[in-house]
Amino acid sequence: MTRFAPLAGRFTLKSFAVGLLLASTLGLAPLSGAAAQETAPAQSTPDAVVAIVGGQSITEADLAFAAEDLQQELGQVPPADRRAFLVTVLIDMKVMAQAAKAAGMNETEMFKRRLAYLEERALRRAYFAEKIAAAVTDEAIRAAYDEFVAGFQSSEEIRARHILVATREEADAVAADLAAGKTFEIVAMEKTTDPSGKQNGGDLGFFGKGQMVPEFEAVAFALEPGQVSEPVQSQFGWHVIKLEERRMSPPPSLEQMTPQLGQQVMYEAFDASVLSLKAGMAIDIPDAALAEGVKRQSEPAGQ
Repeated sequence: MTRFAPLAGRFTLKSFAVGLLLASTLGLAPLSGAAAQETAPAQSTPDAVVAIVGGQSITEADLAFAAEDLQQELGQVPPADRRAFLVTVLIDMKVMAQAAKAAGMNETEMFKRRLAYLEERALRRAYFAEKIAAAVTDEAIRAAYDEFVAGFQSSEEIRARHILVATREEADAVAADLAAGKTFEIVAMEKTTDPSGKQNGGDLGFFGKGQMVPEFEAVAFALEPGQVSEPVQSQFGWHVIKLEERRMSPPPSLEQMTPQLGQQVMYEAFDASVLSLKAGMAIDIPDAALAEGVKRQSEPAGQ
């Protein structure tokens, strides 16, 4: 069984923020993400009008923005109802926004501050999508995979079969059948209480040390290929084990690693880009304790 450690094993506020950007940029980006595609009809354009509220249009682009903004809520809505859900939300937004403007709420200082924040958030997402997410290329992932393989540490694995029964007497009967020349796989399908073993002849696939209960593992790793064990007891019952083969564990395939490596490349591109941008920017945090906390959160992942 192949194993590899998570590439981002340390939670920080920065890693959470990057994760949100990653989700919004790659998963639900306006006009190209899964949610937007679900809610848009075939051959629609961003400017296509879906509703008019008080003389103001709601377009396909607006629906895509709403799908991005409401991705959590949208996940709770049946797919067939999502488009209507988004249009309903946008209609409510339009009528409330018009009422707020009529009441002068858009002229308050707090509203202007919120508007500036929302503008910067949108710009951050745009920068992330165009300047950082673009770093996740097939070539970058392949290079990260080659580096991973170069440092991969192989370990011994074995492939074994077993027949699991409830009592020692049943295990002795299994051993007797095998000694009489019956095929291990056939006996396993006939007598094992392991549901998967009844389908695959007791095949457990490859596994390394530490993945099975100690009693089973000690016996299995002591066998030679083709050898069948005496009955051995574990918390699950009585086992008769056959060792099929030994090998040194291979690294996970590129296909298996691609999602994880894509995230790694994304984090590295984010770190490099933000550090470069901050290098030319004066940043002052008067509170020393807060400044130290921000410094810790801003450290590159893995440090």
